[in-house]
Amino acid sequence: MKINMGLLALGASGSIGGMTASRNRYGFYLRARTPPVNPNTSRQMQARAIFAAVANGWSASATQAQRDAWQVYADAIVWKGALGLDCKLTGFAHFLRSGTSITHCQGAAVLDAPVILTLPETDPTFACVVDEAGQELSITFDNSLPWANETGGYMLVSMSSPKGVGREFIGGPFRKAGNIAGVTGTPPTSPAVLDCPFPVAELQKVDCIASIIRADGRVSQPFQHTSSVTA
Repeated sequence: MKINMGLLALGASGSIGGMTASRNRYGFYLRARTPPVNPNTSRQMQARAIFAAVANGWSASATQAQRDAWQVYADAIVWKGALGLDCKLTGFAHFLRSGTSITHCQGAAVLDAPVILTLPETDPTFACVVDEAGQELSITFDNSLPWANETGGYMLVSMSSPKGVGREFIGGPFRKAGNIAGVTGTPPTSPAVLDCPFPVAELQKVDCIASIIRADGRVSQPFQHTSSVTA
């Protein structure tokens, strides 16, 4: 459960007991909590297997010195939480974010903690054009950024399920669309094309979310672009 008790708890978000707190464009509200459905799809099972393997690597593969170094990194990083508030993650959490993101990109595992104690920069030029005819995403990005010019750097992209034209707030669920790999000396060309992970139709709306992954294992804050599907 995530709760910000400021402003008379109007920022509450999450569940406790039988109630869920949230907010929409009209303000704060409470609703009855509904148990989530667990369909155990192949995508869910793959994501859980990746998470479990990376979590196991924390104790089975990383040394105590490496775990201590990840905590040093974590202590230096200010993270923007789900409620938009600054917080600190643990070294284990950063290790998991790094390992799962790199695995989704089919990259090599990084056990050593980053020595650069900052998050990677996001890409303010990031944009997504969604094409119904090809069922494709055209991803615009700045290929002069450091991640694009190093082997082992990636932009990891996910797309939301499409929503109707009248929707103002898109949201999830999200599926991985793919990644764009950086290459030392030969950065990838923008725009890059990825397959849509959900079927889309003209005028529907989607959110595309991306993260930057650096070769040293650092992962940026996620950033997004909302797009209407073109014919």
